Amino acid sequence: MSPTITPSPWIKIFQPISQPTLRLFCFHPSAAGASLFRLWGKYLPSNIEVCAIQLPGRETRIKEPLITEWDYLLPTLTQALLPLIEEYPFAFFGHSLGALISFEVVHKLRREKLPIPKYMFVSGRRAPQIPIDKPLYQASNPTLISTLREYGGTPEAVLQNQDLMEFFLPILRADFTINEKYMYFPEAPLESPIVAFRGTNDVAVSLQQLSGWEQHTISNFALHEFPGGHMFFQKEPKTLIEAILKFL
Repeated sequence: MSPTITPSPWIKIFQPISQPTLRLFCFHPSAAGASLFRLWGKYLPSNIEVCAIQLPGRETRIKEPLITEWDYLLPTLTQALLPLIEEYPFAFFGHSLGALISFEVVHKLRREKLPIPKYMFVSGRRAPQIPIDKPLYQASNPTLISTLREYGGTPEAVLQNQDLMEFFLPILRADFTINEKYMYFPEAPLESPIVAFRGTNDVAVSLQQLSGWEQHTISNFALHEFPGGHMFFQKEPKTLIEAILKFL
């Protein structure tokens, strides 16, 4: 990473590269954080730098208040990205809530005539124009815990641990609030190609809901499924990264 750039708390670069030919910005899902992408660098060529987004209220930003408002999230996050996206070409990968945030960030960049990603990779999230039919952000704690269980990716021992759940559930609730209170406003499709991914057993998004992303690009659109559930790449990201690399 060039010495001119002061890292922002919004962006974690686990393996900095001095002059990358491409930066891959990774937007994490609800109740997760930047560490989900900690090992991605080892599966990528040495010229691609992984920049993981870190929302407040978790991991390295645990003492900061959680965000539940788009009006605060978007301008602040976009501002943090600016020095990095103006330096080198870049692509976005977002999973679940992360896919939605990355989509809104791209629109904000385009409205402000700033660089936009060479590629958009979206995963595990219905297309933005499809409303969420059963909001959960106000659901009871037991309902949220059973939702986490359905999504997979959270060990049963963690789900059964009351202290850990008291810690995690407010984060999950805040992230669900952002995801479910989202209002879609139609805009012209993007020039960036879009590639959409899901696990074949994902209970959160159907193939049909995923294919709705196609209307958001005037460029190429591709759709890939992988074995597994909502968090299909969590334990073994290699197959997903290989699929992303085919495009990059």
